[in-house]
Amino acid sequence: MSAEGDLIQRILAGETELFHDLIRPCERMVYLTALSMMKDEAEAEDATQEAMLKAYRALRSFQGEAKFSTWLVAITLNECRRKLRIAKRATFESLDEGGTEYEGEFTPAVLTDWREVPLEALERKEIRQAVVAAVGELPPIYRQVFTLRDIEELDVRETAEVLGLSANVVKVRLHRARLLLQKRLAPILKAARTGRRRFFWWSTT
Repeated sequence: MSAEGDLIQRILAGETELFHDLIRPCERMVYLTALSMMKDEAEAEDATQEAMLKAYRALRSFQGEAKFSTWLVAITLNECRRKLRIAKRATFESLDEGGTEYEGEFTPAVLTDWREVPLEALERKEIRQAVVAAVGELPPIYRQVFTLRDIEELDVRETAEVLGLSANVVKVRLHRARLLLQKRLAPILKAARTGRRRFFWWSTT
């Protein structure tokens, strides 16, 4: 049994205080996931707390087929969707609507070379703020995938599992999210391409 599995068994056996140790490595991921959905820090914090509470109450149902962090992120997304439905603040797209995505072969397009963001530029406050603002303006279906893949660095399989999508749809949505961000950030990043050190903000895979 893994250390995570052993910790879960101890919690279920009555050592409930260990739940904080179990969720601590996941807290940043869960909060950023909630923030990518809610786009408001206070609401993201509230959704995070609710998700943690629901995870604690449902811990016995965790089967260990996926990583605990993946399971927790899925609970968080469901909680955010519930809150958004109640508030009528968002409409989530269905793969069956619009016909803009497909499940077939996927070949990523070549990204422009200015995706190489100078590290010195990224360290500047205005650049960081522009990046955060651009990510926040992505449509929810693209923002979710981008957050999980390029910020939290889940792999394609884990992202697909959390969002209930196929791997190909994850790749398509990630590709579109990156292109949307490039279009928004192009003027800023082109002006910043003067440093020697380069920071590859995202990969093409």
